Amino acid sequence: MRSGFARTTAPRKVYFGFMALTPFHLALQVRDIAEARAFYKGIIGCGEGRSAEHWVDFDLYGHQLVCHLNPALGRDGRLAAHLNPVDGDSVPVPHCGVVLEMREWEALAERLRRHGVQFLIEPHVRFAGEPGEQATMFLFDPSGNALEFKSFRDIARQLFATA
Repeated sequence: MRSGFARTTAPRKVYFGFMALTPFHLALQVRDIAEARAFYKGIIGCGEGRSAEHWVDFDLYGHQLVCHLNPALGRDGRLAAHLNPVDGDSVPVPHCGVVLEMREWEALAERLRRHGVQFLIEPHVRFAGEPGEQATMFLFDPSGNALEFKSFRDIARQLFATA
């Protein structure tokens, strides 16, 4: 870890097979870099990595999330999302996020509530009693990027369960 960088999220565990999961890299467009820092670092709790005038890296639970400035969005612009029905909810597409251990998911939900974040889909359990039962919550970042954070009681058994 380089000087000045403090990890605030836990490294991921290995769940599948013998090969370790490697971090994903995801780049999102944002309307304002300072606003993205305030949200991802200040509210979500991400560590900050490298940055330049038009982009910034965040450590999102051990994964690399990069926010790139899109001046075309304008000061008040927001990305659009299509809503798709899933288990009685209108889920935004596209969206991205992280599968967390239940205690991490609960802590994040509480943190978001303390910061007054408005949820598109409030934290709750969906697919109750089914193999894919999961805790989930959806929200938008200030630029309109849709985020989902979810959890399972037993990630290794439930993440891809069909029966």
